[in-house]
Amino acid sequence: MPKVTPRKIEEKIDRTLNAWEQIAPTKSFGGMTLVQFREVVAPSIAARDRIEDLEDQTTQAITQRDQADDASLDKIQLVVNGVLADPTEGADSALYEALGYTRKSDRKSGLTFKTKKTGGGAGGGPTP
Repeated sequence: MPKVTPRKIEEKIDRTLNAWEQIAPTKSFGGMTLVQFREVVAPSIAARDRIEDLEDQTTQAITQRDQADDASLDKIQLVVNGVLADPTEGADSALYEALGYTRKSDRKSGLTFKTKKTGGGAGGGPTP
């Protein structure tokens, strides 16, 4: 049996309302008039409307957060640049490290020396 999803239920409610309105709006079915049926399904419709509003608010809040984060990152970079330019702080200071960066004295030089491989053959590994 196929799973009944909220989307399918919404489609069923809409289809029932539309068909009833168009074809037999004055008749009663299941012991209800069309008006009574609308009252019964109103909470389902209201909940869906609220979810849609909340999703819109969430989208708007995410956009606002992203814009605020961009501005914050710009200001953070100004602070870091100020620390680097400060004669008593600079790239080797504890403050620079506390900001999440690697102090200049802790950085590796990047200079590497390759060692010569001994033995060998084409595979570079030991032969059996």
